[in-house]
Amino acid sequence: MVIKLESWKLLRLNDKSLQDISKKLFIKTYHMKTIGLIGGMSWESSAVYYKLINERLKTLLGGHHSAKSVMVSVDFSEIELLQRKNDWNKLNKLMVNAALQLERANADLIILCTNTMHLCTEEIVKNTSIPFIHIAEATGVEIKKKPITKVGLLGTKFTMEKDFYKKIISDMGIEVITPNQNDRTIVHQIIFNELVHGKITEESKEEYKTIIKKLENNGAQGVILGCTEIPLLIKPDDIDIPVFDTTKIHVESAIKWALQ
Repeated sequence: MVIKLESWKLLRLNDKSLQDISKKLFIKTYHMKTIGLIGGMSWESSAVYYKLINERLKTLLGGHHSAKSVMVSVDFSEIELLQRKNDWNKLNKLMVNAALQLERANADLIILCTNTMHLCTEEIVKNTSIPFIHIAEATGVEIKKKPITKVGLLGTKFTMEKDFYKKIISDMGIEVITPNQNDRTIVHQIIFNELVHGKITEESKEEYKTIIKKLENNGAQGVILGCTEIPLLIKPDDIDIPVFDTTKIHVESAIKWALQ
């Protein structure tokens, strides 16, 4: 099943509430669920997922705590080639196989450490029996906490141009806009030619800032960093409108689920 985050009471608790619970209850009685991660797309952002999950959990529980987790990491070269060929049947099979590996490894929930490959959500959910936390669902819940009705979306061309991501956000009553065709190409190329290789340049940062400013001028009240590599380049202080870092949002949702 895909977890509908709005329905879980714990996910609406603030940090202090979680810390209070950890002090009063979890120290002796909590059961931490095992987070299953499908990574490698790219490994640069998967490493950030692992780091953030453990840092956040240690902040909440203190002491020597670290996350119970298992990761299946795929070869991004194979994924990228199939994406270019638009062969989503094979991509679906690869993602389902990775999810099943996590299930066999006794993971209690699955997160897919990439925005674009959520195109495979339906097949993953259909072929597994443990909960799946959708990154766009988690992001939409976070946006709804603010007085925002229109957001810009940056990501790969697949994420910006297909409806699988935008529809989830728009169904929550939030209008989603994307850059023009030329700017979408720039955003996509920087992701695949630079960010997935860990290459960060000031020139590319300025390109992104310019594109985000155009979205702001078109009415965007915030921007979704809808590719898990983009936060490597763009930070909240770089722009004037709220930034929704999907990696951090996804991590937060996974931790809250794992501790509830």
